[in-house]
Amino acid sequence: MTRAVAVRLGAFAGALALAFGAAFALGSVVDPVAAAGPAPAADSHGGGGDGMSGMPSENTAQPPGLAVSQSGYTLVPRSTFFQPGKPQTLAFTIEGPDGKPVTQYTKTHEKDLHLIVVRRDLSGFHHVHPTRAADGTWSIPFTFTAGGQWRIFTDFQPTALGEKLTLGADVNVSGLYVPVPLKEAASVYSVNGYDITLAGTPVAGKESSLTFSISKAGKPVTDLQPYLGAFGHLVSLRDGDLAYLHTHPSTSESGPEVGFGTTFPTAGTYSLFLDFQHAGKVRTAEFTVEVPR
Repeated sequence: MTRAVAVRLGAFAGALALAFGAAFALGSVVDPVAAAGPAPAADSHGGGGDGMSGMPSENTAQPPGLAVSQSGYTLVPRSTFFQPGKPQTLAFTIEGPDGKPVTQYTKTHEKDLHLIVVRRDLSGFHHVHPTRAADGTWSIPFTFTAGGQWRIFTDFQPTALGEKLTLGADVNVSGLYVPVPLKEAASVYSVNGYDITLAGTPVAGKESSLTFSISKAGKPVTDLQPYLGAFGHLVSLRDGDLAYLHTHPSTSESGPEVGFGTTFPTAGTYSLFLDFQHAGKVRTAEFTVEVPR
């Protein structure tokens, strides 16, 4: 081998090593487990007025729901592949720092664990509550309505940890993926004869006061029923990465107004899903809001 060829080969090997080193470093930055760190979780299930005051401010620690593992706890789906349009079992475990499924939880708003399922285009939102077997496996019958990638969020508090966590993971549903466009930003949403009006000015990085006014057939609804210990539950998801916020009312009245204090971590587009119960049935209102810089 001539000296010129050896020099060229050495330079190529050096560049290749640098490229692999850069790729490894980048992977460490974006890996959801490595990125989880000690980021504070939102006070997802506190009493009235819990809001998102515990949310990190803009450009600091990452919001809840973006990591599959945090504080030694990991969300482990039993399967990440499903068929659309037919009932299947959605099952998972929460593994603790010892690598074993967690079996001891502290109830938050009447449940050991809250499960949110939504497609990555923010369609098909579900707030459900699986059951837990003695071995720590959570499961629920579930029908994915369309193909594509879906996100599951687990909102819970391990007894041994003493603080709330939100872990998220993606699952895949076979079939043609046809994205559903986000709803246009609007202040009124109608569902099953109910009209819900949203008032408030969302801002990034500090608490925003949002008020939902609920009416039916033109008359204010004043007899909302408690659902999971509150007169409303609000889940907000950031378009793009699906950063997760779960808030409960800052007011205790049974309608027609339900107020929330919500901290949006950054500017961007968010989908808001309000669950409320009336006449024995839970309904969900969906809004799109733009949070300015």
